[in-house]
Amino acid sequence: MSIESLEEALNHLFPETVQWRRHLHENPEPSFEEWNTRQFIADKLREFGYEEVEENVGGGGITAYLRGANYGPVIAFRADFDALRIEEETGLSFASKNPGVMHACGHDGHTATLLSVAKVLKDHEDELSGSVKFVFQHAEEVLPGGGKAMVDAGVLEDVDAVYGLHLRSPLEYGTVSYCEGYAMAAPDFFSIEIQGKGGHAAHPSSTVDAVVVASFVVNQLQTIISRKKDPTQSGVLTFSTFKAGDGANNVIADKASLKGTVRTFDPDLRKLVEEKIQTMTESICEAHGATCKVTYTKGYPALFNHIEETQLISTLFEANRKDVNVEPIPLRMGGEDFAYFLQEKPGSFFFVHSGNKEKGITYPHHHPKFDFDERAMLTGAKCFIDIVGHYLMDTSVVSSDSHHAVGE
Repeated sequence: MSIESLEEALNHLFPETVQWRRHLHENPEPSFEEWNTRQFIADKLREFGYEEVEENVGGGGITAYLRGANYGPVIAFRADFDALRIEEETGLSFASKNPGVMHACGHDGHTATLLSVAKVLKDHEDELSGSVKFVFQHAEEVLPGGGKAMVDAGVLEDVDAVYGLHLRSPLEYGTVSYCEGYAMAAPDFFSIEIQGKGGHAAHPSSTVDAVVVASFVVNQLQTIISRKKDPTQSGVLTFSTFKAGDGANNVIADKASLKGTVRTFDPDLRKLVEEKIQTMTESICEAHGATCKVTYTKGYPALFNHIEETQLISTLFEANRKDVNVEPIPLRMGGEDFAYFLQEKPGSFFFVHSGNKEKGITYPHHHPKFDFDERAMLTGAKCFIDIVGHYLMDTSVVSSDSHHAVGE
């Protein structure tokens, strides 16, 4: 067995990989409700010959073991499989059959990719030194997410290193990218309810104008990022919703509602922003005679790609993926609950670009017209095989002087 023979097997399997992806795309299920999707994955794994298939891990995840004939490290690959509550507008022949639900983030592709790797490797199980644990995760899109629950259930207890990928549209197909260290932000959310005192627009002095108070809050909280944050740190505070009044021109609103999101990497900055949103909002409201209720919801932690493991995959991909570019990318403000896996064990999360301008695949994630170039699944599968080659096949191009295999 060689990397080249496994690649050829993936090429041969690719039409079936596409079929699996399109089946999943046609039958999307939202987070925590992926009943049929889970059954499809488990059935496929057993069809491939896997006997150690565990369902409902962490409440909805699935795992399967590929155990090599010889002793060696245990590596884990993760794919998510939940869809979003979005009405699909792609016009694809395999568009969602479930109204108001679609795979608008590529999770159907992630799952089909990992299934293809599982099938191809199963045929060569006896030639491996070590094990692969396939982790199919539910509910990535909705807090509290499925990742933490799976980690808490012990999914990584026997694992030495863990890796995952994300297809990225509309970035043009033909590139695999990586980011050392912090790669994705901690996405937090807040809501602020302001209670003033309504009245006639002709007599503002007898009121506490909630619109004015909320406007001060919006403006002043922006200074948390511009004036309270260390300028060398990255952070975002965005207001997404401002609601007040009932539409009448001559009525001063007594209530206002604000919503927004905070994106940070540094834990101390994350704590600072949360505290300042609370204390500054309270002070502004008190100064104007209003009251407030601030609700701050912490999302996933920031995703930190371990340096050594990220350097490892970048070297592997540069050596083996001659048909695509391999390049570093800057950190980004999106969130991802694979962060919980990387808090537990070393590993890395990489990106396979999957846009295609010629085919009109130019829409971003979470858009009703989102799609991806299906060739990216084959590229992603081969990247996983590169990692298997390093850890379990002794075919790595990485020298022992620069990187060590987990388990040595």
